[in-house]
Amino acid sequence: MNSRIRVRSDGVWEDGKLDLLSELPGDDMRKAFGDAFPNPTENWLAIQNSRKNTLASVCLKNNLNKPRSNLDSHVANQLFVEHKHKFIYCEVPKVGCSNWKRTIFLLQSDFSAEASDIGHDNIHSTSLIKRLVSYPPALQNEFLSNYTKVMFTRHPLERLVSAYRDKLLHSEPFYSTTVANEIRAMFRKNKSSSEKVSFQEFVSFIIAKPPHTLDIHWKPMFLLCDPCNIHYDIVGKYETLGLDSEHVLKVIGAPESMKYPSLKRYSSEKRTDGDITLEYLRHLTSEQIEKIKKLYEMDSFLFNYTMKYEDYFSLNG
Repeated sequence: MNSRIRVRSDGVWEDGKLDLLSELPGDDMRKAFGDAFPNPTENWLAIQNSRKNTLASVCLKNNLNKPRSNLDSHVANQLFVEHKHKFIYCEVPKVGCSNWKRTIFLLQSDFSAEASDIGHDNIHSTSLIKRLVSYPPALQNEFLSNYTKVMFTRHPLERLVSAYRDKLLHSEPFYSTTVANEIRAMFRKNKSSSEKVSFQEFVSFIIAKPPHTLDIHWKPMFLLCDPCNIHYDIVGKYETLGLDSEHVLKVIGAPESMKYPSLKRYSSEKRTDGDITLEYLRHLTSEQIEKIKKLYEMDSFLFNYTMKYEDYFSLNG
């Protein structure tokens, strides 16, 4: 009988005809196949070490490590603290952050609730989940030294397209009115035009501003979470969200019954994936592409994403 085993680059076991293997108990299976069938947790830890080593190396090479001082307040504002499980989560919008905030709310709650009971707007406006910035510097440093720190990343260009679709194509008062009007005023002859902001206009707007002043939904991830100076214990990726979130919950000692939710705000819409991202990027000029790649260059280096995006999204779509 032919059995085939494949491991994807993100360390997830893929299918194969493993009827023979399924008849063996776990330990016997590993003895029979040795290193060909690694322990999934060891495999995940190896991937984590690889991600953190890349991060440390790029931080060093680009002189991004700073002498220890008080945390930048903008970064402290992105960090959410959950004391019961000694957990700190850095919010990166468009990388599953609403569901992580729901998870934090449930982790610290004494009452039984479901993630689906917590509305999108409620979880982003509640004062019941605490930001690190709300504590004095001495406590901030104490929590950072003793709590499990986690951040999640996503391919920068896919995250950008997701932000555009979410914020500029829906009727959110701030983004579809205030931000959209600012963009229209910058790039349209007819300032009173109410037509939706195009992706091209959106990108022109972003590349015209200094990176540190950008809205958190499209600000480079490394500026949000400062991973060169906050040493995250777990660096998860949107591309391996299921596996990584399962391990985060295990590491912090969450109840076994707790699962990371997969709720979506606009449930009828397809999630932004590689195909959708490519479709939007094709509307940009070569100059815009170069500038947007430059803006997210450090994210791509630190978190090991290629900017040869056509290959990347074709392979991962």
